[in-house]
Amino acid sequence: MTEQSAVGFRSDRGPVLVAVMLATGLIAIDATILATAVPSIVADLGGFTQFPWLFSIYLLAQAVSVPVYSKLADTIGRKPIMLIGIGLFLVGSILCGFAWDMTSLIVFRALQGLGAGAVLPVSITITGDIYTVRERARVQGYIASVWAASSVIGPTLGGLFAEFASWRWIFFVNIPLCIIAAWMLLRAYHESVGREKHRIDVAGASVLTVALTLLILAVLEGGQAWAWLSWQSVGAFAVGGLLLVAFVLIERRAAEPVLPLWLFSRRLIVTTSLISLGVGAVLIGLTSYVPTFLEASAGASPLVSGLAVAALTLGWPIAAAQSGRLYLRIGFQRTALIGLAITVLGSTALVVSSFTPSVVATAIACFIVGLGLGLVASPTLIAAQSSVPWTERGVVTGANMFLRSMGSAVGVAIFGAIANGVIARSGLGEHSPIAIHAASTAVFVAVLVAAFVTIAGGIAMPRADVDDVEHRPAGASAAETAAQTADKAAEA
Repeated sequence: MTEQSAVGFRSDRGPVLVAVMLATGLIAIDATILATAVPSIVADLGGFTQFPWLFSIYLLAQAVSVPVYSKLADTIGRKPIMLIGIGLFLVGSILCGFAWDMTSLIVFRALQGLGAGAVLPVSITITGDIYTVRERARVQGYIASVWAASSVIGPTLGGLFAEFASWRWIFFVNIPLCIIAAWMLLRAYHESVGREKHRIDVAGASVLTVALTLLILAVLEGGQAWAWLSWQSVGAFAVGGLLLVAFVLIERRAAEPVLPLWLFSRRLIVTTSLISLGVGAVLIGLTSYVPTFLEASAGASPLVSGLAVAALTLGWPIAAAQSGRLYLRIGFQRTALIGLAITVLGSTALVVSSFTPSVVATAIACFIVGLGLGLVASPTLIAAQSSVPWTERGVVTGANMFLRSMGSAVGVAIFGAIANGVIARSGLGEHSPIAIHAASTAVFVAVLVAAFVTIAGGIAMPRADVDDVEHRPAGASAAETAAQTADKAAEA
């Protein structure tokens, strides 16, 4: 078998790759299709100050479920968890399409998020299982093509549905996609998993869910539903923080912790996860506010504003597809730092251009940010994945995706609080184009700050190359390999 056929669709792994690409497409399209329809949803259902919850609740449900699914994927196998995720995403999409008010839509988005919490990380884990690090440098091109196509299809469909049909179709379109993805997975992917008894960390998962929910609630509703120094706000922050401490204590005693604490003792995994946190914040800040900004300040239609967001999600896969060549030559850390520098450049351009709103200038800035994120997200995730064996890969992938989802969930809550605060101080109301323009600009400045802060994670990341993470001596443990990688990085 030639190298090309060994990686491509014609190889024995080709059908599995297609199944993974279809499953990834579910999340990729959903990530871009909703933002373009937000103004139409608000016009129909009301509740502008509540719309950040459409993203927050989805991302929160995704974030808190990722560690659980990832642990289950390491214990009972990838396939059943993927099918469960697709099923939940399908049911959630149908219910969202029939939502009767903003509250019901928010609740059903949570169900969608629970499905997404299984689909995306397990898809990435399967890719890590069946391809080596060097092969994944090529496979990224295939996965990136899904995001590239979705970056155009998602915003275009969202804009078309919002402008010419109904925003409800942005959820109904998931029905055939879910069915096809599940069928391909059942048909193509086969795995052999040892049957052992496992103890699910229900206590840890439950405490983590409640803690993060309270913290997100406190950030998003502070200054809106109640004052920042009110007993509701202080209580939510205090109880959420105490529950996080309790979660750490529970994980120390759990037989099979949902989020093993050893993850936080490995420098490579910690730094790549922190970078993922920043990536999530930057991504959600732009995808959730650029369409609203352009429609309010530049008079753009939902379709046109959707295409501006498409520039962001198009730049990402283009850079991700090429990142493999780069990290094979200069290593993971240098590739990530180059990407972070480009992200800061694009974020700066977005802030500057927001003072004189222009669809073209905004799209160019978003495209630059996308290029930067593409050079950051894929190499850092692959570096973390490849540093551990099969039995730990799901947890490591889940931790990385968990932090990205948390970055997005916390980010959209903070950005929402900033936007709502600006609108409240303006005294012009939530439908005023001037107020929305000012609020969006403030959010873009916050995104720039998040991009700057993320650079610290890139600087702290070990300077490991492909050989450091891919070639493990026979019988060596993951911890020993991680220690060797850190030693090499220190010597470098």
